[in-house]
Amino acid sequence: MNADKTAHIDKHSHKPLQVNPIKHSQPMGAALAFMGIRNSLPLMHASQGCASYTKVFYTRHFNEPIAMYNTSVTDITAVLDGGDYSILLAIENITKKNKGMKPELIGLHTTGLTETKGDDVRGVGMHIEIPYCYVNTPDFEGGMESGWALTAKALIEQHTEPASVCKPNKLLLMPHVSIQPGEIEKVKAVCEDFGFETLALPDLSTSLDGYLSEGQGKLGTGAIGIDDIKALADTETVITIGHSMKIAAIALQKKNAAVTHIHFDHLMGLDANDNFVAELMKIRHIDPTPSLKRWRGRLQDAMLDSHFLIGSSRFVVTGEPDMCVGICALLQSVGGTIDAVVATTYSEALEHIEAGEVFIGDLEDAAKHFDHADLVISNFHAERLLHMNDKSHAGLMLRGFPNYEELGNQLKNDQLYEGSCFFLFEASNILRRVKHSQH
Repeated sequence: MNADKTAHIDKHSHKPLQVNPIKHSQPMGAALAFMGIRNSLPLMHASQGCASYTKVFYTRHFNEPIAMYNTSVTDITAVLDGGDYSILLAIENITKKNKGMKPELIGLHTTGLTETKGDDVRGVGMHIEIPYCYVNTPDFEGGMESGWALTAKALIEQHTEPASVCKPNKLLLMPHVSIQPGEIEKVKAVCEDFGFETLALPDLSTSLDGYLSEGQGKLGTGAIGIDDIKALADTETVITIGHSMKIAAIALQKKNAAVTHIHFDHLMGLDANDNFVAELMKIRHIDPTPSLKRWRGRLQDAMLDSHFLIGSSRFVVTGEPDMCVGICALLQSVGGTIDAVVATTYSEALEHIEAGEVFIGDLEDAAKHFDHADLVISNFHAERLLHMNDKSHAGLMLRGFPNYEELGNQLKNDQLYEGSCFFLFEASNILRRVKHSQH
């Protein structure tokens, strides 16, 4: 049986510092979101070290050239100079250095240093000829998930033009930060198969998807452009995937009250995808494609095949809240027991998880639950802790940011009927190896 739902989730970690953190900062989420906009120039209003870390982090995770720039703020210039000067100088230097670069959007996101100083990142836009979007993402608040969501919200609030009518069958997807580029492409494809004109915001499906192209790494190469964002208010239906993205959908509805908002906490497992497909059928009044029906049948078979291994196993899951919700729901649908969920930051989505414990913490906290677990689902940094733990026999399934151990993160698929099959089989195969090694 699954563990009972915890009565209360504390919104904060009460440790004076994090040891082996799983949390990543809001500016990192914002940077990734701007990479999902076509010909955007992601500009971090920060020191070189902050931006360099983010660039290396994503380069290693995706194995792709990363479009990432910064305003080279130091502790001295942060105090003595105005924010306007460093931002404008950075844009001038970047465009001069990269001749022929023609960004269609400057995506400026702040950090703790510039937020503490209180730079006027809104006012500086008056001096920039290129379309400009600013988002306040102090790294002493929130995490990667909220930074991504706040960027989507800012793009709509600052650039989407109000409308009063909707374009029939125009659909906007808003995926949470943990949905990988290949997964965004597949979800869009399902919507397009139903006859929708489909956009996603942000859209990494053409940006960090492993496709080699000329000029890669200089500008964001997302599949949605600033002109598309300006015209989003005539969208008939907006679908949010992940609790964090609700704020962006609300911002769009303020541009046009006629927009219909449909929300899904995740797209993992049979129930969630049945509901997703049912909503698309309801709008378009057509049946799913034969391929989609076949994948549904395959998922049902995968649930039967994996039930004995997963249903007799205990799990520890760590990561961004929206990702944890989907993983736990899928595992529990085939009888898995979730001992502990350790999230990066608090989200109301965590209240829906049924587990022995659900809390905000780090990998040091998670490691206390490794002894009795059969499978740990976490990022790359959990590997060393498991190797050091002589009492634990648990296997490791890598999910979330970062994953420096494996190639092809950008094309991994855990979403829809198809991805749910692959997830269950991967978890079951790891569990099979773990349990065989004990005999």
